[in-house]
Order: sequence, then C-alpha cells, then structure tokens
Amino acid sequence: MSEKRRAVRKSVPMAVDTVPPELATDPIATRTSDFPRLAAAASLVRLEEGLYALGIGPMPGLPDCSPLVALPAILLSAPPAGRNGCVEIIGTSGDAAGWVGRDGGTVVVKSPPGGGYLWVTAYGPPECAMALPLVEPRRLDRPCSRGAPLPQLDAVIEPDEIPTEIVLHMERIGDQRFAGQGWIGNRGRKLRIEAFSIRPTERLAASDIEFKGLGPNGRETPWVTDAKLCGTRGQHLPLTGFAVRLAPHVGDRFDVLYQGAFFESGVAGPHRNGTLCISAIADDPLEAINVRVIRRATL
Repeated sequence: MSEKRRAVRKSVPMAVDTVPPELATDPIATRTSDFPRLAAAASLVRLEEGLYALGIGPMPGLPDCSPLVALPAILLSAPPAGRNGCVEIIGTSGDAAGWVGRDGGTVVVKSPPGGGYLWVTAYGPPECAMALPLVEPRRLDRPCSRGAPLPQLDAVIEPDEIPTEIVLHMERIGDQRFAGQGWIGNRGRKLRIEAFSIRPTERLAASDIEFKGLGPNGRETPWVTDAKLCGTRGQHLPLTGFAVRLAPHVGDRFDVLYQGAFFESGVAGPHRNGTLCISAIADDPLEAINVRVIRRATL
C-alpha cells in the first residue's frame, strides 16, 4: 500500500468548548474570555505497520492568536483500537507529546501489526477558517525506494533505529534479558522494576549510551554506562523514574526516546535525551519501559 498520507475521512470542521457544560459554573474551571469556543478541523490518517517520522506542514496565513495560548496548534492522537493496539506516539519536535505548533514539525510514531489510525486535529480561535496541515509519512524501518522524492522533515532524512538489548531486574522474577523493541516489562501486572541496563547491539558501543534511575523519596543514581546494572538487587527498592542519554561524542548524530509505565499513573512520556521520566504521583513504581535509539542523517 502507499506510504503517503491517506485520510480515510474528510476533514470535519467543528466548534469545541474549552470547558464541558457541567463545569461551566465551577469558579475554577471557567471558559476563558479570549476563547470561549475553539474552531477545529480533523481527519483520520491510516498507517500500515511500521515506524514512521511524520512531517507535519505549517499552517500558513494564521498568525499567533494569543500571548497566553499558542493557537493555532495541531494535535496528533490515537483513537481507541481493537486487539491489535493503537498507533503509538513516540516523540515530537515540540515541547508536549502529540502537539505541534503552527510552524509544523516532526512526530515519530509506531503503527501496530495490521496497521492503525491517527487523528490529526487543528485548533484555532472561532473566527478562523481551519484547514488541515499536510502530513508526509517517511518510513524509518526500511530504506526509501531509489529515485523517490525526499520530503523535507526538519532537514532530517532516513533516520533509523539502533537495536538494543535491555536487562530488567524485577521483583519476584530477577534478571531478564530482552531485545529492546517496544515495551519491556510487565505492563498491568504490577511487578516492580528494581534495576535495568541498556546496551546497543549494533553501530554504537556500550559506552555510548548512559542511563540513570530514580528511587523512593527522590533518591537518584549516578549516570551509568557500559551496560552496567542501574538500581538495586535484593533490597526491595523499586525504581520510580529513569532517564537515558547518549554520550557527548555521538549525541549530535543520534536521539534516544523513551517512555515509562507506572503502577498508578500509567504511561509517562515520551521523553528524550536525558530528561527524567517520572510519574505524576510521588514514588509510583515503574513496571515497564520503552526505549528507542534513532540515528539522524542530515541533508
């Protein structure tokens, strides 16, 4: 099937309340005077199974509308899916997961076996005629066809994923070794991760990747490298956060993207390049991690 943008449903203009009606009388949750409603347009985009960088085009002719709210803005989100799972949003070039500003950007996503769908929604003030940005998918897990045009994606072409090996030490199970693809651990089973290590298996040395952990009461480990175990064994101390980064001499050529799944708050992230991934709930134990190292190639 074609890997170009395929919107299986036409864009749908709509007005969006900024606060649900049942909260309209709440003195804390009230509509803003600037934007009591929002204009929006949405489309549904299908992606076949695989890892993609989505180039999100700019929204020309729409100036910034408020010093307080960054409108217009674009949100990518995954609708509820069946047993095959949802499209996973791994990271964006913006500051918040799934959000892209009016100038466009790049979003890295993974589509599950059998393919999946993404909502692309553009938001703006009510007087704006909203139009959807151009979406240009580029496969990250296979090379482009010879002679195919190369879309501009923040001046980056043909990035690919570096395979890794991850060791987790989990309560009641001990050490387990995994190929670092997708979620590693036991999501939903509430088995605490007490230590972990990450080792690239191709193109990078074990010393090129560094990681640290966070424990109860904010106890933070030093940065660890060379595939050494980060955390504890046999002390019943769960990890409550972690971070991963590349060594300085390779950091300009690679990105590392990661998420954590926690007992109570669920999934946090994606984060990248050394930012601490923690739960919104203090001392919430970590039960699974999802780490990807991606090579960048510049024009």
